[in-house]
Amino acid sequence: MRKRDMMGSSDERKGTAAPQGGTSGARRLWGAHFDVDPAPLMEQINASIDFDKRLWAEDIEGSLAHSRMLARQGIISEADKVAIHAGLGEIGEEIARGAFSFERALEDIHFNIEQRLTEKVGEAGRRLHTGRSRNDQVATDMRLWTRKAFDRAQDLLRSLQAALLDQAAIHAGTVMPGFTHLQAAQPVTFGHHLLAYVEMFGRDRSRFADARRRMNQSPLGAAALAGTSFPIDREMTAAELGFDAPMRNSIDAVSDRDFALDYLASASICAIHLSRLAEELVLWSTFQFGFIKMAEAFTSGSSIMPQKRNPDAAELVRGKAGRIIGHLQALLVMLKGLPLTYSKDMQEDKEGVFDAVDTLELCVSASAAMIAGMRVDAARMRAAANVGYTTATDLADWLVRAKNVPFREAHGVAASAVKLAEGRGVGLEDLTVAELQAIDARIDASVQQVLGVDQSVASRVSMGGTAPENVAKAVAAARRLYLEEGP
Repeated sequence: MRKRDMMGSSDERKGTAAPQGGTSGARRLWGAHFDVDPAPLMEQINASIDFDKRLWAEDIEGSLAHSRMLARQGIISEADKVAIHAGLGEIGEEIARGAFSFERALEDIHFNIEQRLTEKVGEAGRRLHTGRSRNDQVATDMRLWTRKAFDRAQDLLRSLQAALLDQAAIHAGTVMPGFTHLQAAQPVTFGHHLLAYVEMFGRDRSRFADARRRMNQSPLGAAALAGTSFPIDREMTAAELGFDAPMRNSIDAVSDRDFALDYLASASICAIHLSRLAEELVLWSTFQFGFIKMAEAFTSGSSIMPQKRNPDAAELVRGKAGRIIGHLQALLVMLKGLPLTYSKDMQEDKEGVFDAVDTLELCVSASAAMIAGMRVDAARMRAAANVGYTTATDLADWLVRAKNVPFREAHGVAASAVKLAEGRGVGLEDLTVAELQAIDARIDASVQQVLGVDQSVASRVSMGGTAPENVAKAVAAARRLYLEEGP
């Protein structure tokens, strides 16, 4: 096997003439009517091989399906198909083992593979591009690659939900303060709090699933923009590549990047959810909260302060959300002014999508590991739930339920009780019945049954409420819905 260098083919290194028009690199494939080669700066700005080489497997997959169809339709011979398949198989092996030299002069993954195929199998390799264009080829490659990313997102988010559900099951009855405005509001259980994230990531999975269904149509065979005069079978190639159907309009097929926007939009919302979870992990792991201790494997120390355990992994998940959102914004802005059909601007879709996929997958994996590895201080959580008069609403609800007091009036009574307790520096449950009766004579000793945090969470039995028995049932239901059945 000939070993090619990075910036020139074997023919160029030997000093022999290029086979078509004497031009070099990609010009031999499309530039017979040009007199000069690209300027070095043009090559630099135009080439995409440095990043689109990630599409090599999808490019080969699409070419195999295309060549099978061409042979079945009698557009190329069976012998040419066999040679093409053998050559593409060898190229795939070369790339997989790192023996393939990607050439920037050949611009992109499509021309790199086609040129190498022609070197290997000769004339048959030059017949492969019959009935297609790089426009529909790259659209097909990107859909195939992004479809795999949709599937990986499902699997990774499922694993994150599983980690959350495992912790939620353990802590179905672990009392903690629930917050509004980051102020203690009402007691909840930690399991109930974690289930909120299970639902968020369930919606994320649903968005990814919806987008995958929507994008699963094949652009292959649309050619440059107008279709082709060859008797191709687009239904065949769509089925071969696992698409539900061919795209119905050739212009839309080559100009559409909605599937990339759908991924980035879904990823951006998911990244926001990950960031909110990461923010809570950061807060909970501070000495001031002390609710959890992060696994040391996901923290770092300080070069100057020997006591530090910094929640760096959570902070990075929080920070990387902006990166993913930025890629969505960049693609939206790039596409907004483009006339139909293809413009080279659309080459800018790839780096953002590739990086967003890598970033999201890393963040989801890290989040699942952090959740699985955290240690919960249940006593500290319960003590914090007692701070901030979190059972004030329970007092008001008791007045409504036991004494038929209108809620707005009961709210005022409870507020007065809070004011009294604040003045004395005690909790609501520490006020005597006599002190409470001085505020409202209808209060009796049975009120003390609702003023503890355990009684508070146990009473929240409405659907979706925080009562431990509810949480245990919700964990079981979520396991069935998200881990067994799917979104």
